[in-house]
Amino acid sequence: MNDSQCFFAVDLGATSGRTIAGTLSDGKIKLEELTRFPNNLIETGGHFYWDIYALYFEIIKGLKIAASRKLNITSIGIDTWGVDFVCIGEDGALLRNPLAYRDPHTFGAMEEYFEKVVPSEDVYRITGIQFLNFNSLFQLYAMKRDGNTALKHAKKILFVPDALSWMLTGKEVCEYTIASTSQILNPMTKELDTMLLGSLELSRDKFGKMVFPGYEIGTLTEEVQKLTGLGAVPVIAVAGHDTASAVAAVPASNEQFAYLSSGTWSLMGIETKDAIINSLSYERNFTNEGGIEGTTRFLKNICGMWLLERCRKEWGDTAPSDYGILLREAMKVPAFQSLINPDDAMFANPSNMQNAIKEYCLKTGQHVPDGYAEICRCIFDSLALRYRQVFGYLKEMASFPIETLHIIGGGSKNDYLNQFTANSTGVTVLAGPQEGTALGNIMIQAKAAGVVDGIFDMRKIIADSIELKRFEPQDKEEWDAAYEKFLGIVSAKK
Repeated sequence: MNDSQCFFAVDLGATSGRTIAGTLSDGKIKLEELTRFPNNLIETGGHFYWDIYALYFEIIKGLKIAASRKLNITSIGIDTWGVDFVCIGEDGALLRNPLAYRDPHTFGAMEEYFEKVVPSEDVYRITGIQFLNFNSLFQLYAMKRDGNTALKHAKKILFVPDALSWMLTGKEVCEYTIASTSQILNPMTKELDTMLLGSLELSRDKFGKMVFPGYEIGTLTEEVQKLTGLGAVPVIAVAGHDTASAVAAVPASNEQFAYLSSGTWSLMGIETKDAIINSLSYERNFTNEGGIEGTTRFLKNICGMWLLERCRKEWGDTAPSDYGILLREAMKVPAFQSLINPDDAMFANPSNMQNAIKEYCLKTGQHVPDGYAEICRCIFDSLALRYRQVFGYLKEMASFPIETLHIIGGGSKNDYLNQFTANSTGVTVLAGPQEGTALGNIMIQAKAAGVVDGIFDMRKIIADSIELKRFEPQDKEEWDAAYEKFLGIVSAKK
């Protein structure tokens, strides 16, 4: 391996963002968080937007800090959440802030699209992507239907990580892993599908050139060099979708694993050579998203810590601000007395999450949770049982035995939920790294720089650099009974 090299990662989630310096030296990687900042949803005029300028400002701020500390940055990489995009005008200016995937304009748009434009079976056969009302396909359909002027006047449509890379370099690309979240990409051809684009009256040239993780987009513009004090540093297209970067960092020694990327969303899946597109994957609404080195991430989205994040905001000072105290209080509550389906539509973006949880329990004839401890316990029990359901589907559809479940991301720090997940699924859980997304982002940059060879070389370096926590299944009979109860409640709610 070469001497010490430093890489700059921008990791943007749906609630917060960070800039991170990653140093690779002597076969190990070390991360240092340079900045952390909120990513705020802006509600105005009946819509929800992301503030792309604020995110750009925070990236510049992080780069300035790197320059002031004289960090010798080899390259820069940006990953973000999926599906959302920015419209660029003929004059090279942004045509307003991008709509956020939680915007209500797509409510009902998916069903309308299937009925009036292309049937759901055809969309799934082409894309292999699970149906979520906020997928880019339905966002674009809703914008076109509503006469959105930004879309009408767009010369280019760039997904969020590509838009931020464009702001840094002036180069327009369409990175494969982020494009794969859109429900417009065909995983067999590895290109945007012309029939689906045509159904939106969009041409292929509205999007950037398709590039794959490790591609050098360009170097920082002279403007950005002046703003930051850096030179012409290359910007690399990493796995632009944060989950793709996170899965690249799973410290697995072989291919016989499942992963759970645990954060605002929980994403559970396996890594496969080819997309799995069949009647069963269609029925169960599984997705085939792009991974690195030509792999496919066959997975399902599960509503993760969004439930608890929303409740904690609502509790304010009435609940412990210390996360550890909150969890310990929740563990004093009897298990399985209140269960919900975390993926029920009523939890997508309710005006009050606590009330939505109580209403669900009331409608299904259960104990209605009262107070932060009971609600928190309800969320944890329910997530672990939902994980079991999805894990069972994966075992059924995988072409290999699944020996281990790797939990990565912020949720990997949650020992209670990790143990619950091991108990529920009946499989060994390995937790870590917490910083999976940033590690994957940096490792893809390192591969582009010729410092590492390939995916399992990357994973070995990560495994050697962190400490994994191991959780073995316990209390099988208790969890089996709880799972039967969970299945009964979910089917009764339907």
